[in-house]
Amino acid sequence: MTIKVYNTLSRKKEEFIPRDNKVRIYVCGLTPYDYAHLGHAKTYVAFDVIIRYLEYRGYEVFHVQNVTDVEDKLIKRSKELQKNPLEIADFFFKDALKDFDRLNIKRASIYPKVSDHIEDIINFISRLIEKGYAYESNGNVYFEVKKFKDYGKLSHQSIKDIISGARVSIDENKRDPVDFALWKKAKEGEIFWDSPWGKGRPGWHIECSVMSTKYLGVPLDIHGGAIELAFPHHENEIAQSEAYYDKKFVRYWLHTGVLTVNGEKMSKSLGNFITVKDLLKKYNPMVIRLYLASIYYRSRADFSEENLESAKNSLERIYNAKRKLDEALKNPGDGSSLGDTVKRVKENFEAAMDDDFNTPKALAAYYDLVKEINRSADSASESQLLEAKKLFEDIGNVFGILMEEKKGDLEEKLIQLIVDIRDELRKRKDFEMSDKIRAKLRE
Repeated sequence: MTIKVYNTLSRKKEEFIPRDNKVRIYVCGLTPYDYAHLGHAKTYVAFDVIIRYLEYRGYEVFHVQNVTDVEDKLIKRSKELQKNPLEIADFFFKDALKDFDRLNIKRASIYPKVSDHIEDIINFISRLIEKGYAYESNGNVYFEVKKFKDYGKLSHQSIKDIISGARVSIDENKRDPVDFALWKKAKEGEIFWDSPWGKGRPGWHIECSVMSTKYLGVPLDIHGGAIELAFPHHENEIAQSEAYYDKKFVRYWLHTGVLTVNGEKMSKSLGNFITVKDLLKKYNPMVIRLYLASIYYRSRADFSEENLESAKNSLERIYNAKRKLDEALKNPGDGSSLGDTVKRVKENFEAAMDDDFNTPKALAAYYDLVKEINRSADSASESQLLEAKKLFEDIGNVFGILMEEKKGDLEEKLIQLIVDIRDELRKRKDFEMSDKIRAKLRE
């Protein structure tokens, strides 16, 4: 079977045909102004599973994920903390990678930073001005949306719809309200770079166009990200990239669904903001990963600890099957129905993943294998067990759930738990016990 993917651009499933056997994929990365949250993890686990499956199917994958270390939220945070925004971004990005490593999310091939590509961005903007798609106004540079006739094709809306929906920012420097910033004039106290238009910094959208095409060329095979980025971010990426290159920017647009908590989007003001770090204090990383991987990537999902408990039970059955296989291989039997199950599971797993990476159906097939291993491994022949073990590991590796935490990881968790207990003791004014813990940690 061929792989079919749902393309947000066409709003239908299409046969996946990359430029060649090397799949070039770009996933919008973090704006690291705070700790990574569960919504980030949902998106990055989803694309990690997609990448792993493409590799399972024999493709080589080159994955680029940007680091937006120049952006409004970071500038605001830098003012709050009285620190350089690049230092803040570097801290939170490195911290997020540690969390994602524990979730067994494979590192991207490259993580380009905006701050390292200012010259590339300036050159890109200059070319758009030369081609008549952009204009300078009072030290700012804007993309003139009406010059790009296909604007709105990703979000399936017209310019009139966009204006009536009030999804544009009012700026007296713009020729038209729908135009968007490519370069922003520096305000007092903000980070800036010199440019032909004066001191300033890049707009958000131009950054991804420049870095994705620099490392992947055009067209990209897959451009991924959360659905809330489809408009205006990805819409604007298409406009400026296709205006620059005069060719298709991306073959397939893949978007992950929103993760909510109690039916509402995560927000600090609502008190339902869940960081990856906090959740890792309570659950095995592979439990969290299995829970996230079990969500169909395009689906909207509502977080609940009940689902995490369910994933915990499922993971235990999976690990039990792994132990059962290892034990059975020490003393194989004469044969069982395991061989027939392996063939059926492989077909069902691949059929599900080939159909737009349908992980719930693919996991259902995997659980059939797990159930049969736990039921009949003891009587299976050696060849049946080896065949089952290979498929068990192949599928487990696609989902990335067979990684057991290293001793160092467990020690780190234990130390963090002790620190949390000490903090709680201080809140209760038990300073004697709190000080004893602090003294022991320093030894």
